[in-house]
Amino acid sequence: MAEFRLPGKIIAGGHAMEEAAALLPEYGRKALVVTGKHVACSSMMEELQKALKEQGLEYQVYDGITGEPTDTMIEEGVRIYRETGCDFCIGIGGGSPLDSAKAIGAMIINPGKIADYNGKTITEPLPPVVAIPTTAGTGSEATKFTIITDTEKNIKMLLKGEALLPVLAIVDYRFSLSSPPSVTAATGLDALTHAVEAYTSIKAQPLSDVYALSAVRRILRWLPEAWKDGSSQEARKEMALAALEAGICINNSSVTIVHGMSRPIGALFHVPHGISNAMLLTVCLREVADAALDRFADLGRAVGAACEADTDHRAAEEFLNRLEEICRICQVPTLKEYGVGEEEYRNAIEKMTEDALASGSPGNCRKSVNAEDIRRLYRKAYGG
Repeated sequence: MAEFRLPGKIIAGGHAMEEAAALLPEYGRKALVVTGKHVACSSMMEELQKALKEQGLEYQVYDGITGEPTDTMIEEGVRIYRETGCDFCIGIGGGSPLDSAKAIGAMIINPGKIADYNGKTITEPLPPVVAIPTTAGTGSEATKFTIITDTEKNIKMLLKGEALLPVLAIVDYRFSLSSPPSVTAATGLDALTHAVEAYTSIKAQPLSDVYALSAVRRILRWLPEAWKDGSSQEARKEMALAALEAGICINNSSVTIVHGMSRPIGALFHVPHGISNAMLLTVCLREVADAALDRFADLGRAVGAACEADTDHRAAEEFLNRLEEICRICQVPTLKEYGVGEEEYRNAIEKMTEDALASGSPGNCRKSVNAEDIRRLYRKAYGG
């Protein structure tokens, strides 16, 4: 039977921070709060600081996470953690600070450089990591993974292991209310990709299927509203739950070809992760859908794009059309429209192909894909 893992505890809802405050002393006496400049001076940070003070806990803020996290940012976080006597980490923000908090924890207890652990499983227990997402999409609060850029090799490294699972996830949808439309789209489409890939992965299992179907239904229903009206508390609540569900999915069933091909684009051309996923979404999934027709058909029927009387082929096609539609609604650009130069992009295809295959994610597809398939899909993705 497949193992199914969740964060140690999950507190979710409109006042999750208040409810979770009493749990914080269980994890240590001084927290390294890992975040970015924007969240560091926000009302969300004020709520966290108030909770820490009320519980008699000390903290040190490290707000050096800019964009997607790099090995140098992690090294700086480790230095601050050690020099200020911290004994647990709190990541607050989007996926980057959450991933960074995990990576800092990993390097507190492991020797060498973080690049030494690319693709390897972290087994030693970390200092406790508390994850507080302020966007709805990455699902990092629920996963045993962290993605960090190697600045020397210009690749995105994957660290994994049960030890990276947060001990506590605090999912307060109010914290996403200030997310601008661009971030709402990028993170929401990332969550959508998580759920679809988890459902169609060779590692899919009955429990992850339940979360995946629920997440896909929520996202297709509520992401357009969250994108158009960021003040909609109902939409934000549903998207926060969907992102959590999707994170649980990939923690247990993993991702497939879209993520495998997306990470190199992010590393080389600095396209936000959720947007690079969306740029590749239907190009890649149309390539592999014929080997998982029943699964894509299930998704089509689950979201009401098809009915029971439709053939699997028709239901799968209608689902893929729905994916294209939501990308249009959220105004996802092509690589060319985003500003990625054609010559530079085409010159990078060989490296991106190698990095995509090395990630292992394409190997989770139900259809076997090789290097030439990946090259062809990269070429097809450029310009739409």
